[in-house]
Amino acid sequence: MTFVVFGVMMLLIVPLASMLSGRPASTPEAESLSLREALREAAGHSGFLYLNAGFFVCGFHVTFIATHLPAYVGDLGLSPTLGAWALGTVGLFNIIGSLLAGILGDRFSKKYLLSFLYMARAVVITLFILTPPSTLTVLLFAGSMGLLWLSTVPLTSALVAQLFGTQYMSTLFGIVFFSHQIGAFLGAWLGGRLYVETGSYEITWWVSVGLGVMSSLLHWPIDERPAARFAGTA
Repeated sequence: MTFVVFGVMMLLIVPLASMLSGRPASTPEAESLSLREALREAAGHSGFLYLNAGFFVCGFHVTFIATHLPAYVGDLGLSPTLGAWALGTVGLFNIIGSLLAGILGDRFSKKYLLSFLYMARAVVITLFILTPPSTLTVLLFAGSMGLLWLSTVPLTSALVAQLFGTQYMSTLFGIVFFSHQIGAFLGAWLGGRLYVETGSYEITWWVSVGLGVMSSLLHWPIDERPAARFAGTA
């Protein structure tokens, strides 16, 4: 029945998407820059490379947790039902986190907000794996991670637009999101592989902590000024 509901929701995308129309007018500066040039310029921009690396970490985190948290909760000796409630709690607080991140991104530096989010993930995961397990700690972890879950998406996509304009944003953010999906694959696969090899998720949790710290540091030096050749379209 869950899959039937999913199918109906997917079908609703078709009429909803058909209601969208129109495109923003291109500026003369945007028309003078080809897609090949835009890709070459972005590939040579350190900020674009840092965003790719950071979103890789995001994918690793969220997919490892979404895939393996229920099993980890069961390994702690807690109810399997709690694992499902934990994922539901993540989803609930994810709504709040995403909206809040978008609001804050309009007022403050996006790169510093991203640095904070990834460092906060590292801290939350560390506290979770070092704290004695209980229903309360699992739900607190789920709520905290929910706030930090996809709050990186509005900030990352907005930073891509801020740096490189909107003409090729779909392509450039698509590349960044592809990096996210590579991280997602590794988060799900590595979590399972290391569990088979070691009988524990502990190594993958600590890898997640290290990646969070690394991503926080990578976002810090990003130059948020529009890239030179994109300045007219940003």
